[in-house]
Amino acid sequence: MTLEILAVDDSRTMRDMIRLALTPAGFNVHTADDGIHGIEVLDGIEPDAIITDINMPRMDGFGFIDAVRDQEQHRATPILVLTTEAAPELKARARNAGATGWIVKPFDPAKLIKALQMVAG
Repeated sequence: MTLEILAVDDSRTMRDMIRLALTPAGFNVHTADDGIHGIEVLDGIEPDAIITDINMPRMDGFGFIDAVRDQEQHRATPILVLTTEAAPELKARARNAGATGWIVKPFDPAKLIKALQMVAG
């Protein structure tokens, strides 16, 4: 079974790294470059999990999580925050918005794969 993943990050390098980490492990990775683009991409797919950055232009990760959770069909979709931020208050804010987990960059590909398999499998 192929897991569908939506990765939202304003850094092309980070999107490429996520794709390179996940594709060989059998994930199908869709990408978006900010929260607004993420919502647009989400319209055409049914992801098993979503990865989002926090600091992005146009719509940040918190706004994106809120927008995803506002959609009935994505209310239970696991969302992992992948960010350089490590502040406890930001983690709490993300959890309150509906994030499932928090991974600090730079990420370990094996840990990211394991986390996604845990929340989406």
